[in-house]
Amino acid sequence: MPAIGLRIAAVASASRPSAAAAAALILAACLSWLGGVALHLGLADLPAPPWLRAAAASGVLALLLAVAVSAAGLQRFAAALLLLGAGLLGWAGPGLVAERRIAERLPAALEATDLVVTGVVADLPHAGANGLRFAFDVERALRDVSVVRIPPRLIVGWYVGREIDASLSPAQRSLRAGQRWQLTLRLRRPHGNMNPHGFDYELYLFERGIGATAYVREVAQPARLLADGVGHRVAALRQTVRDAIFSSVDDRRAAGVLAALAVGDQGAIDRDDWQLFRDTGIAHLVAISGLHVTMFFWLAGRLIAACWRRSPRLALAVAAPVAGRCGGLAAATAYALIAGWGVPAQRTLLMLALVVLLASLGRRWPWPMILLAAAVLVTLLDPWALLQPGFWLSFVAVGLLLASGAEDAMPAASGRGQWRWKAIVDRLVAAPMRQLLRSQLAITVGLAPLSIIFFQQLSVVGLMANLVAIPLVTLLITPLALLGVALPWLWQLGALLLQGLTMLLGWLASWPFAVWTVAEAPLWAHLLAIPAALLAVLPLPWRTRLLALPLLIPLLLPPRVLPAYGQFDVLALDVGQGTAVLVRTHSHLLLFDTGPHYARDSDAGQRIVLPLLRGRGERRIDKLVLSHRDNDHVGGAASLIGAMAVGELFGSLEDGHPLANLGPPLQRCSAGLGWQWDGVSFEMLHPLKADYDGVRKPNAMSCVLRVAAAGAGAASLLITGDIERQQELELLSRAALQLPSRVLIAPHHGSRTSSIEEFIEAVGPQVVVFQAGYRNRFGHPSAEVVDRYRRRGIQVIETSRCGAWWWRGGDPLQAVCERERQRRYWHDRPA
Repeated sequence: MPAIGLRIAAVASASRPSAAAAAALILAACLSWLGGVALHLGLADLPAPPWLRAAAASGVLALLLAVAVSAAGLQRFAAALLLLGAGLLGWAGPGLVAERRIAERLPAALEATDLVVTGVVADLPHAGANGLRFAFDVERALRDVSVVRIPPRLIVGWYVGREIDASLSPAQRSLRAGQRWQLTLRLRRPHGNMNPHGFDYELYLFERGIGATAYVREVAQPARLLADGVGHRVAALRQTVRDAIFSSVDDRRAAGVLAALAVGDQGAIDRDDWQLFRDTGIAHLVAISGLHVTMFFWLAGRLIAACWRRSPRLALAVAAPVAGRCGGLAAATAYALIAGWGVPAQRTLLMLALVVLLASLGRRWPWPMILLAAAVLVTLLDPWALLQPGFWLSFVAVGLLLASGAEDAMPAASGRGQWRWKAIVDRLVAAPMRQLLRSQLAITVGLAPLSIIFFQQLSVVGLMANLVAIPLVTLLITPLALLGVALPWLWQLGALLLQGLTMLLGWLASWPFAVWTVAEAPLWAHLLAIPAALLAVLPLPWRTRLLALPLLIPLLLPPRVLPAYGQFDVLALDVGQGTAVLVRTHSHLLLFDTGPHYARDSDAGQRIVLPLLRGRGERRIDKLVLSHRDNDHVGGAASLIGAMAVGELFGSLEDGHPLANLGPPLQRCSAGLGWQWDGVSFEMLHPLKADYDGVRKPNAMSCVLRVAAAGAGAASLLITGDIERQQELELLSRAALQLPSRVLIAPHHGSRTSSIEEFIEAVGPQVVVFQAGYRNRFGHPSAEVVDRYRRRGIQVIETSRCGAWWWRGGDPLQAVCERERQRRYWHDRPA
């Protein structure tokens, strides 16, 4: 698009030279392309292929006509055609790529079947608490003896078992990038949890061309290593370096950060360290980001140019500055490849390549044109980058630095008479520190609105942390991580520096209000924050800069929509195979269960519930109810209790349970316990106090809670945990009049041992919600149970198909499914 814009501008300049008009035309073409991409990314359904091809052909035709009519002197018509063509291609181009990727997805008929798959490990395997995860390039797949078509690339999990102390098997420990393996896999279509403020896992897979996920089946035909070193040489080299770091550095946490800096293995960083880095605002430094690639480009370019000047023959053939720029770009590209070729590195390389090209052609574009042209190149290769926070953070950071004038802060070269000690100190120490402070202040202030928009939090200590971490990580730790490949003892020095940095960051993170969280603001508040960020960093008088404050107030103090007095909202979360239900009154919040513990380093509390609460602006859980001890109900509790204030803790956990000592004193659920919040009544119906004296299995001890608004026919909700047939009969015998409810959270996820006919009749719900995992191993909800509800005209909601179910009072039949509310064409549509 910029090239065609230049062509039209060049033709136009023959009749009326105007650099400003040419620049405006190129900017408009870039914006038109990006606008077309943005419109495409908002599509809930992908248009039919004929429409996509017709739009793409029309876009190409418009660009060709633009060049033709510009030669005829019709510049305004040519400009209009250019903008139209750019917009059409921006809208249709990604659709043609998406059509192919959707066609490559796993057919539903091949889900839940064992396939013998031969392929190559395509990237670094990531070892977690529950096993391995790795990318797998498929060469052949067999179902029995027949060849079947499956997606060309999979994400495979090879798990260690259900025991908490299980370790990797010899076969798992031998798996390396670049090896060919034969594995028995069970595949499923890309499918993730869908919750407000949640991570879009299906977009993550779609953007990377992953057509299915799989796990290794330990069956009669074991996994077999067929050949070593058959492909993905760069990935194999990265694994060699990563393994050497872990064998040389005793401190595993420091080794993980060094591996992330050297070879881009972000999965090697401990979960607690990631949280520390986010809370202190330096997470961008430990991921291979534009900062690392730019540093490598600059250092390599300076070194190559200095060496080039020493050879008269080379200097006469190619100018040293040109050799330095090209050599620096080549070195930065090699570093980005070794570091995993991550999306942020790719974006930065495109921008650097554009700058090198323009410098080689003798052109000097204004910084907005460079940024927009680079954005066009990035979205040309990866249109879905526009949906990633990293895209906006990296581009806006560069733009803020350029707009604020921070790049001009480096001191000029000193003359001969200036080489006194004060001048040397100023040149080598004071001036760089002033530049660092100015640059970091511009980035911290300018990116603060984006941090709040994307993550609903802001690190208050981020400026101080980055003033220390940027020079330490960029100029010392990262070079040591790379040079350690040749001199492994340097990794020990890097580990020592990381340990000191971690101690400092831990101290900063312990400060009161180190992290400020706010609720998600509406779109109009986001739009106001953009000029606020520019006003704050542009070189303007301070009186003008202060105008940024009133523009930021709606973002910092967003309006919250809360239930009216006497009403309540319900959000049944999509946590996979498990339960988590939020009940919100006007001024109180109850959380019933916390979802499952997925692995030793991952749970629903940390991954799903906590981001949702922060996105809603919640700062406290007034009552946390843990229905019973099963993992799928209390697995996320420890993360939540450690990260958020909890007023009261209720449950049926036995004495001495670890969760009973983490937060407030545990109070037992018991029938007859009740309270009122804001005109809404809460009543426990099960278990009885006497039940705690006997020995009953955990499901039988599940807390049962009924929530009801005031007035006849008002909203009412029954949450039943994992009670089964016997407990349903007990409730019918002693609390039948308290059971009727408009919404029922189905007992035991819809198992065959629950939801008897008499219980369904007594509750009489309009809607029943089954919280169960997609294609879970238990078969929940049972088709027989689902049919019992449907025969009575009860609306059936399954979170695996609906995502989170959101009921804001009123008619429950009008409640919202998050999968439908956020629907995009790349999302799975379960049958």
